[in-house]
Amino acid sequence: MASQKTIAIDAMGGDHGPEVLVPGAALSLERQPALGFIFFGDKTRIDGALAQHPALAARSRVVHTDHIISMHEKPSQALRRGKGSSMWLSLEAVKSGEADAAVSAGNTGALMAIAKLVLRPIAGIERPAIAALWPTIKSESIVLDVGANIGASADQLTVYALMGAAMARALFHVERPSVGLMNVGTEEMKGNEEVKAAHALLKSVEALPLDYKGFVEGDQIGQGAVDVVVVEGFAGNIALKTAEGTARQIGTYLKAAMTSSFMSKLGALFAQGGFRVLKQKMDPRRVNGGTFLGLNGIAVKSHGGTDAFGFASAVDLAYEMADSGLIARLTADIDGFHHRLSAASGGGVSPERSAGGALGKV
Repeated sequence: MASQKTIAIDAMGGDHGPEVLVPGAALSLERQPALGFIFFGDKTRIDGALAQHPALAARSRVVHTDHIISMHEKPSQALRRGKGSSMWLSLEAVKSGEADAAVSAGNTGALMAIAKLVLRPIAGIERPAIAALWPTIKSESIVLDVGANIGASADQLTVYALMGAAMARALFHVERPSVGLMNVGTEEMKGNEEVKAAHALLKSVEALPLDYKGFVEGDQIGQGAVDVVVVEGFAGNIALKTAEGTARQIGTYLKAAMTSSFMSKLGALFAQGGFRVLKQKMDPRRVNGGTFLGLNGIAVKSHGGTDAFGFASAVDLAYEMADSGLIARLTADIDGFHHRLSAASGGGVSPERSAGGALGKV
């Protein structure tokens, strides 16, 4: 049986607010009938949207707040003025145990800053990352970091590998997920110093809960070469936005080609079943939702401009992460890694010190 889980929703986040997010939660409830919800935001608007979805209303509670963090607010401003906002309250619900996960379509920088303050990073993790599901020829991969941090040290890239592997075990049910480190080539001598140092560390530490495959290039993400692709946030975010834009570009080209003449329209009519399958595979809404990995609680960031279908995907992801026991798995992996690291150095590096930046010194 599906386990009972409660999802806290920042109902005022994103471009559309409750009028899109509530129907999205209703779609997710159809797939996961054991879900319950707490909506934070303008009670009048939320209740109006819930009135259209009686089944969802019966499994929901609304907490009113007039305080909203805008999409343009700086993270520092959100930290100073955000307490009591719909975003802040949804994360506090996870911290207090009222909810098992929080989902927001709001300001990414503000969400990361508040999540770090409210939920706190797991011991041994200096900088949480945003992990995204990525459609591939084979199935799906996990890519992180896709924008939480600009730049990453060898230490951080190594921890990203552990975090991504924990998420892959939770979602893909693979005991030793394959992990690749994004680089400009697969040769040992290529890449900047941090990437090469992370590569050396991942190869040197024994008994990691993952199968490290070495360097991968950008074109291998879509091929599904590995279960987890590790990349620093600047390049990861560019790769993500480029892939989304390319999918839309191909869709536009295909539509124009199929309507360019009578014969192409006739061919499109016969091939409409195949085009429908292609559209579904290329639809970014299916994998909408980035997880903030490395925190003592589950927070999922939905795309701000998504529709109800896309938001439902983010809620589904939050449920899967909560149901899998991800936080406990990840905490155990990080703790075990630090102990192995300390043993490999002859006991000279404590887990606490390695968590603060000594990983690459072994």
